[in-house]
Amino acid sequence: MPGPFHLGSLQRRLLLAALVAITVALVVAGVAIGLVLHRFVRGQLDSRLDSQLVALAAGLERGPGNRLRLTRSLDGPPFDRDRAGWYWQVRQGDAVLRSGALEGRDLDPGGRVRDGLDPDHPHPADGTGPWGESLILRVLTLPPEARAPPAVLVASAPADALRGPLREAGGALALILGILGLSLMAGTLAQVRLGLRPLERLRRDLAAVRAGHRARVPGQQPAEIRPLVAEVNALLDQNAANLERARTHVANLAHGLKTPLATLSLALSDRARDPDGTLGGLVGAMDGQVRHHLRRARAAALGGATRERTALAEPVADLRATFARLYAGKGLVIDVTLPAGAAVACDGQDLDEMLGNLIDNACQWCRGYVRIGAASTEAGLAITVEDDGPGLAPEAAAEAVRRGRRLDESVPGNGFGLSITQELAELYGGGLHLGRSGLGGLRAGLTLPV
Repeated sequence: MPGPFHLGSLQRRLLLAALVAITVALVVAGVAIGLVLHRFVRGQLDSRLDSQLVALAAGLERGPGNRLRLTRSLDGPPFDRDRAGWYWQVRQGDAVLRSGALEGRDLDPGGRVRDGLDPDHPHPADGTGPWGESLILRVLTLPPEARAPPAVLVASAPADALRGPLREAGGALALILGILGLSLMAGTLAQVRLGLRPLERLRRDLAAVRAGHRARVPGQQPAEIRPLVAEVNALLDQNAANLERARTHVANLAHGLKTPLATLSLALSDRARDPDGTLGGLVGAMDGQVRHHLRRARAAALGGATRERTALAEPVADLRATFARLYAGKGLVIDVTLPAGAAVACDGQDLDEMLGNLIDNACQWCRGYVRIGAASTEAGLAITVEDDGPGLAPEAAAEAVRRGRRLDESVPGNGFGLSITQELAELYGGGLHLGRSGLGGLRAGLTLPV
């Protein structure tokens, strides 16, 4: 039986679709959050560098010889760290003011920014520091004064000031998204199993119908499954109707043919009427053909999609009461001992016919006591009907189940009861066995599937 993660499993398909959707959503969310974090951290760095540029612009003044100088020191943290990437520089023509961390080296913001395309507004630039380190630069070009070249102010931060926080935030983000993804997959798995549970319940209901525990699938189902259940129940009703029609046709044909054939067989048993046995052979062949096709028709009817499960107690009680009245003159006792809940996978009418033939036979031949019992076996349920009559010799048991065969002409009957019972039992996969009872009479053992 395919497992829940088989290639054709609905659960597998739903989980794979959910896994793909969740993975795509988490990747998109991770990239979007990463971009937002990058923009935020870069904005913080730019804001800090811009503040340094504003402070530099505010602290500039003209000294002796019209040379630029700073009114105060701007080497406060973090610009006081040697070779840490936090630098500032002011250049106007050949005059240069630098942070102490540069140790007299130049901080080159690149030719594009020196063109002064956007005066009075800091703009970004990336470059390399005096010692080859990657830097993030912000550049501010002050408007030129009279006959003086423009002043270019540069402040820098190390690239790790951006990468470090992003790495830390990215690790935490990956952990959170991973936990979220696992939680979503666990929730999806629970949702899929919960959503598909009605299908498993429907499978059990159908199995119960097939085993005979139910006649129909219960209609209390989720709205999405209710139309399917309605169609299944309609199919069960249709099969039951077809089965009943087939049973009716088979019964009509059986009753219409068995009596004339039995009469012909009995009439031709007189050697004077059939000296060479030719007519008797033809009647026997006709009887065999009729029995063969009736058996096939009945087997096809019984092999349908439904198999009834019939409790044993009620039909046995009804038959016991019926035959007690029919044979009231014998004053017989019919003792019934059945296990609780005993049932067989057999149509109720067929069960009545089989049990009726066996109990009728026992009541005819008993002296006054009939015992009916049942027990579970590997082959099914073994039903026994015993009597305290004369019984049968072992060699006579095979003759007793032959169609139309009567071992004693002194009692009423046509000799079809035991043979019909055997045929019905075999159609259901069971059988009939005749033997000696502990009561001294006949023991008829009927085995039927459960």
